[in-house]
Amino acid sequence: MYKISEIAQILHPNRTFITDPNSFVQHLFYDSRKIAQADNGIFFALQKNRDGHRYIREAYEKGVRNFVLQADGGQEMGLLEANILWVADSLVAMQELATFHRQKFDYPVIGITGSNGKTIVKEWLFQLMSPEYKIYRSPKSYNSQLGVALSLWGLSDQYNLALIEAGISEKGEMLRLEQMIKPTIGLLTNIGVAHKAGFKSKEEKIYEKLELFKNVETMIFPNSYLENIQLPYRPRKFSWGLDEGLSLEVYSIKQVNDRFTMVTFYYTGRTFAVEVPFVDKGNVENAINCVAVMLRFGYENEVIASRIKELQPVAMRLELKKGKKNSSIIDDSYSNDLDALQIALEFLNQQGQHPFKMLILSDIPGVHIEDEKSLSKLKRLLSEYRLDKLILIGEVLPKVAAQFDVPSISYSDTTAFLADIRSLSFENATVLLKGGREFHFERISQLLVAKSHDTVLEINLNALENNLNVYRQLLPKQVKLMTMVKAFSYGSGSFEIANLLQFNRVDYLTVAFADEGVDLRGAGIKLPIVVMSPDESSFESIVQYNLEPEIYSFRILFSFLNFLKTKQIASFPIHIKIDTGMHRLGFMPDEVDRLIAVLRAEAILEVKSAFSHLASAGNEKDREFTQRQIDLLDEFTKRLESGIGYSFLRHIAATSGIELWPNAYFDMVRLGIGLYGIDIERHDLPNREASTLKTNVTQIKYLPAGETVGYNRHGVLYRDSKIATIKIGYADGYDRRFGNGVGKMLINGFLVPTIGDICMDMCMLDVTDVEVGEEDEVIVYPDIKSAAKAIGTIPYELLTSISQRVKRVYFYE
Repeated sequence: MYKISEIAQILHPNRTFITDPNSFVQHLFYDSRKIAQADNGIFFALQKNRDGHRYIREAYEKGVRNFVLQADGGQEMGLLEANILWVADSLVAMQELATFHRQKFDYPVIGITGSNGKTIVKEWLFQLMSPEYKIYRSPKSYNSQLGVALSLWGLSDQYNLALIEAGISEKGEMLRLEQMIKPTIGLLTNIGVAHKAGFKSKEEKIYEKLELFKNVETMIFPNSYLENIQLPYRPRKFSWGLDEGLSLEVYSIKQVNDRFTMVTFYYTGRTFAVEVPFVDKGNVENAINCVAVMLRFGYENEVIASRIKELQPVAMRLELKKGKKNSSIIDDSYSNDLDALQIALEFLNQQGQHPFKMLILSDIPGVHIEDEKSLSKLKRLLSEYRLDKLILIGEVLPKVAAQFDVPSISYSDTTAFLADIRSLSFENATVLLKGGREFHFERISQLLVAKSHDTVLEINLNALENNLNVYRQLLPKQVKLMTMVKAFSYGSGSFEIANLLQFNRVDYLTVAFADEGVDLRGAGIKLPIVVMSPDESSFESIVQYNLEPEIYSFRILFSFLNFLKTKQIASFPIHIKIDTGMHRLGFMPDEVDRLIAVLRAEAILEVKSAFSHLASAGNEKDREFTQRQIDLLDEFTKRLESGIGYSFLRHIAATSGIELWPNAYFDMVRLGIGLYGIDIERHDLPNREASTLKTNVTQIKYLPAGETVGYNRHGVLYRDSKIATIKIGYADGYDRRFGNGVGKMLINGFLVPTIGDICMDMCMLDVTDVEVGEEDEVIVYPDIKSAAKAIGTIPYELLTSISQRVKRVYFYE
């Protein structure tokens, strides 16, 4: 904990405004939505995706009194009780503070980098070495320029070993991370294709990653990745691989069965074997990295072998699932420490779909009755996040349950809780599961989550946030953002997506029909919601739930006016649709004068926006047509604004328009399919595909040549074949046109074709040339654009056709 006066000496700000030099700082804030324990925190106004200076007042009203600002603002906002430091770059200032804090500790710090495996290796090392070391590790996957600074801030003298991840996406980033982390030991996991767009070559990416190790005492690495790399510095090398003469020689890697791999090593004159409880290449490599680290720390071969054998899979993501009896279940048993708990509570706090919030929490490793510091932090966390009920499981936390300012129930272990679960109600609640691995909270999840067949649509919320920010960075600061959540959010969900968008402060949501808006209101969504296709039967719901209709014709205009008059309602918000060439819905340009006359005569309506839709923004040959549409909107809205005597928002650019037509931004843009990372025009944008449709193999059959597969005997076998039946059919949204080899799916890294007609609930794949087992995972659309093209449609249709009986699983990595 530092005084603000000490932080000022560390950061050397350009200017200060100090009202209380003795104000203590323990927590770093950069997001006003995630502020907890505000009285001893400091808010850094970052200018990353959105300007943090816009949220200074919100942070102040939540109790923050210490600020680091990049812009010359703050005092004029009336922050009279605040301490303010003005710096050239607020992110750099946070990194400098983290660097200073890191230098206070002289215990070993392992810096971990690579394209894949960083988080898994970090968590496994924590499992493997915790009996001997008090280990601090980066929360979740906090490995970016911001994430590393936040990670290092958690270092304290209660630890004697730290595991810190470092991730990069472009050249020049690792030097700043190295200066913060100052690792004493370096670990390189894997060099793959991740973030390849930020580098000219694989070699350039390797050299950039190796910058982390320029001052380490020992560098641990798989030799195969650095065989042709000349290191610019000379740390002590601890290399492993199949070649002779390496620090750790791998004699052999043999798969024992479908669960274990036997790895035999030669180290310091001795041979020893380790049974790795995985068979895939990536996890075997991760386990060998862990063996190398443990050898570097002096562990005996027998101890290493016994612990590696007990390694557990790392569920590296927080999942939001539909629960029974109108509930939502947040399953986050990935890492049960106080930092991870705070992250999970932040996610719980942003859920508004149910009136009650509950936490089921097991004992936390390292937190015991005498640990007053950790218990104090836990008490504050539980009070800050406004829980309705707390269920404690274990031997430690139940003993201090009375100290928590939350109604609670305690159980000695998970079995005791499960025996009593029928007496508890989880109805209308969002329930967070946060349990240590030894408590086996997957047993709780299985009972609380709504049952469905094994076909799921996984939605990566990190990818959605990434894509949202990609488009935000294209927009001038004054341009507002409307996001489309119609058609069940392009098949991705309802309140789950709307909650995320509300949390990320978009300006408007848009639905197709009033019923969709009513559902969102019922789920706690408070953003303005535009209804694109209102009709007379929906007016009652529109008014009752404060929805804002699109008015596209005089018929619907007069109908809505008459309805409002009967309700004696005035100044109701509407959005005027203009037809500039799409010729779907909207007022024609020559109807503007009549529209003005009606709106001026009736003070019942308030125009919030006027807009149109670009018909062919992505087609180069239609540029002249698109520009004409933009000009027509401009002309129409200027006349409308002049005629009714007040201003309103104007918008015409959807996803393609955002990417290709900056002169079409006007006051607001509408983000649709681009949010999901699909069907984008600009391939230089770092969008990520947000959803993955998955199923699994139900049965495998071996059939001779001449047999047929499926209805109508359309699937004819011309050779002895291996056929896999999988759990997806046209009732799930997998189009019948994908039958008989048109559709291609991915199993174990190989594309395999459909065979025979698609059935209602399942279909068959020809897996003759692929190693496949029953229950293996199947990716239904390895490339959704190619799949859509194969049946003459577009990705929109494939996404929106996915049946709601397919369970949606939302996760944060």
